[in-house]
Amino acid sequence: MALMRNRGTRYGRALAVLGAATALTAGAAGPVAAAEAAEQSDGARYVALGDSYTSGPGIPEQSGGDCARSSVNYPALTAGQLQQTSFKDVSCSGATTDDMWRAQGENAPQLEALGKRTRLVTVGIGGNDIGFGGIIGACAQLSVNDPAGAPCKKQFTAADGTDQLAGRVNDAAPKIARVLKAVHERAPYAKVLLVGYPTIMPDNGVGCFPSVPIAAGDAPYLRDTEKRLNAMLKDEARKARVNFVDTYGPTVGHDVCTPAADRWVEGANPENPAAPFHPNAKGEKAMADAVLARLRG
Repeated sequence: MALMRNRGTRYGRALAVLGAATALTAGAAGPVAAAEAAEQSDGARYVALGDSYTSGPGIPEQSGGDCARSSVNYPALTAGQLQQTSFKDVSCSGATTDDMWRAQGENAPQLEALGKRTRLVTVGIGGNDIGFGGIIGACAQLSVNDPAGAPCKKQFTAADGTDQLAGRVNDAAPKIARVLKAVHERAPYAKVLLVGYPTIMPDNGVGCFPSVPIAAGDAPYLRDTEKRLNAMLKDEARKARVNFVDTYGPTVGHDVCTPAADRWVEGANPENPAAPFHPNAKGEKAMADAVLARLRG
């Protein structure tokens, strides 16, 4: 989704892209230090992995430096509802599946947060692997000269009629499979949930140019691209025997074109605190509700 490598002021430019135990004396602090050391070596009980749709850039309060994690993103809300104090959120804005194994700046590879002590893992990844942030930016720029057409769809359709974005989604499937396999290996006793992406463009395919600079014919095209991505994620979850969390269905009617009070995913110029084309606090809560419903179901 607009899961670009957001850094600093880029959030305001949607169109531009759209010691393991420190020596402590015996006493009350001892058990706390021991618990922290256990989390570092064996993993927290609940670990959240993912990209910016998980981290919640732009939503107060922010932490994690460039990773832009919100204190009310869906992992934090989920942990709160579960009363889970052993919780580690390593989601990071701009993450791709490769960042499960490699550092993002000062942030360690996300998979390193897992361990045999981990009992719950949520994973929200895949959008950056298809380059959706850059896609949104390109579509926004193309719409200026052809607001009634489908310039973005034309841009991403090969000469032989092949949909290049569909190809990107297909190419991302084995990457998702590799991530889920690695999660199982590193957290063998954990329940794993692969979290899909919420509704961004209107489900009815009707856009709202110019308030959201996507051409009329590209609104349904981008909607269908997101649905294809979610369908791929669901299929990979089934193959890996993990739970898939549908966040698209529960968020229909709260897309970028809805009034600010009803909107759960912001558009090019956010009216609620969030990064452009990303969930706001209400969107993150809706995603948390979907995760909790899946856990309890």
